[in-house]
Amino acid sequence: MNLEVLRFSSGSTDTLGLMFDITDEERKFLCYTLEDEYRGYKKEQKVQGATRIPTGTYEIKYRKEGGYNQRYTNKFGSEHKGMLEVTSVPNFKYILIHIGNYADESAKDDTHGCLLVGSSQNTNSVGSGSLSKSTHAYKKLYRYITTALDNKEKVFITYTDFDKVE
Repeated sequence: MNLEVLRFSSGSTDTLGLMFDITDEERKFLCYTLEDEYRGYKKEQKVQGATRIPTGTYEIKYRKEGGYNQRYTNKFGSEHKGMLEVTSVPNFKYILIHIGNYADESAKDDTHGCLLVGSSQNTNSVGSGSLSKSTHAYKKLYRYITTALDNKEKVFITYTDFDKVE
């Protein structure tokens, strides 16, 4: 399975995108995405838990330990098989796909350097961007990806920047 996140708007506190499945050479829209802002990708520029990951292609695997895994096991019961982790990102670790609505570095910040998904999105052209109906989108996406993982398929995600960053 080949997923793609097309980043189209980079704000001062967040990055908005669209996620597609491109497995069959056609783009199938899956959900909206929200990440932290671009800060540069050199180790000295990165802020732990507050910087989006570099463009590139990475493999998604299960992560079956950690606080998020336990919370999602409690929340979703036997449906939860492990967190979806974006692996092998240089200078980054524990990048998860999870539920959340905000990336604005306030008390509402949900991203923690991870990829949030939602069924609707609010622009970041005037203020901070946000997602809505995140749990709904996550459950749908989770079933989609875990079906492939459970069938021993490799799942890759490619991040592409259409927004202008320096």
